[in-house]
Amino acid sequence: MSPRKLAGPVAVIEDVWGEALSTLALTHEIRREPDAWVDPDLLRHAVSEARAVVVRNRTQVTAELLEAAPDLRIVARAGTGLDNIDVAAADRAGVVVSAARGANAVSVAEHTLLLALGVLRHLTEGDRLVRQGTWERRPGRELSGKTWGLLGVGATGLAVAELLRGFGVRVLGHDPYVAPDSPRIRAAGVALSDVDTVTSEADVLSVHLPAVPETIGLVGEELISRMKLGAVLVNVGRGEVLDEQALATAIEYGRLAGAGLDVRSSEPPGPSPLDKLDSVIYSPHIAGATAESQQRVVSMLAEDIEAVLAGYPARHAVGQVTSVGGGGA
Repeated sequence: MSPRKLAGPVAVIEDVWGEALSTLALTHEIRREPDAWVDPDLLRHAVSEARAVVVRNRTQVTAELLEAAPDLRIVARAGTGLDNIDVAAADRAGVVVSAARGANAVSVAEHTLLLALGVLRHLTEGDRLVRQGTWERRPGRELSGKTWGLLGVGATGLAVAELLRGFGVRVLGHDPYVAPDSPRIRAAGVALSDVDTVTSEADVLSVHLPAVPETIGLVGEELISRMKLGAVLVNVGRGEVLDEQALATAIEYGRLAGAGLDVRSSEPPGPSPLDKLDSVIYSPHIAGATAESQQRVVSMLAEDIEAVLAGYPARHAVGQVTSVGGGGA
């Protein structure tokens, strides 16, 4: 006999799934609504009876949506960014917000190096030319012995620093929210400094910043003008942090060697002045999306959903509310 499922469904919005959610489905009703985020009315209906909601980055979890879900106890974010979730509104509503922070740090770090190395070695341009029948052996540049700058030294920035150990690079970092004497920073070999020093001395500058009022547009004309001549920019944080026109101008005039962009200010993006530049490599916001990271993400979220619905605290809560009490059928 199948176990009796607890009352109140778990609404899974967007393309989120994994073994841990399959296991959770043995004891909880799960309703998968991958396209509900597209239509506000459909989204409200999808969450109206839910006690838990799982989202990625497209679903806007607003105060209005929370009001439409009176039985909601937890919003589980399959990822790290919280741009699409009104955490303060969730706190006021007594709803736990859980995010799998750090679960995809290694995946993002590996992709960051992939983009940087691809630009330094003209990888996509060389691939295109060979497919066209052109055998142009254009020399690239080594990463070894260079200086790498990190804007943002959270989980993904630290993971990049740890991967860089084998490349023999000097790693500088800027993050006003990280203590200079942090043991994790020291262990990762990151030397913290001011933003001007990191920007001006880095041969590769990678951006790991969220989109908040202090960071939106930060990597603009002024900051880019202070970058080292011939430097490479990689953005795996948020697209809103970067001024694409300023970046395109810097590359066109030879100030920067190129860029690797996994995130854009609008996703999917419209036409950009960067599109015509061979030294710009794009990827469609997949830096953190690997089979391994997604399993870790889903496991963390399923663990928190099960705990909160049973009346226990969430291990990965990011707001002020960590539990809501009262489990049961």
